[in-house]
Amino acid sequence: FAELHAAVPGLPLASSRVLPGIVLRRDFAAYCPTDGELRALLVTEPLRPALTAPGVEFVVDSENQYQASLRWITERTEALMKHLQSNNVKLLLSSVKQGEVVIYYAKLYGVSVVECLSSEEMALISEITGVSPYAPFGDSMDREITATAVVTFCQPLLLVSKRCAHVGFASVCAFQPHCLILCGPVDGVNEQHAAALQGAFTMLQQLFRTVDQ
Repeated sequence: FAELHAAVPGLPLASSRVLPGIVLRRDFAAYCPTDGELRALLVTEPLRPALTAPGVEFVVDSENQYQASLRWITERTEALMKHLQSNNVKLLLSSVKQGEVVIYYAKLYGVSVVECLSSEEMALISEITGVSPYAPFGDSMDREITATAVVTFCQPLLLVSKRCAHVGFASVCAFQPHCLILCGPVDGVNEQHAAALQGAFTMLQQLFRTVDQ
């Protein structure tokens, strides 16, 4: 329930509404408008490649070597974004913050990015779509990316002064996600209404479980 409702203080209760899809309480780090269905990729690690493995020391002997290393990182990142574009991936959903070079090439190749998503949000998206996070540097750049989620829409959403990402997913299960936008004059009222609604949903869930048995 926590990931499927957003409390918005400062508006009358009558402004509350139900929206299809999920409202992610993060602004786009990069937003590239697109029409129709698109493919989304879940990632849990930085897409900017590291020069060494964890625990391995990397020694730079000269300025030329340092610049060559930066060029390698840039070229590798661009190659990855090209690889995503060629696989029709138009949205990256990341649990970690991505580097500036990733955001730059995402914008260049028409890939929207939402970063710093919580583990609960990532788990919910995985459950809805049946897709697991992608390991970018464990795969060949020539291999087709199959672990993608179908997104029916992807757009910014302004809730009073907070910018969010509103994303619709094609569900692989019977559950069709919707998000409750719960409005109220102050946070305390919203919290009371949210608690009451969550209690009502819990009661209905228990009731239907009893009926099924």
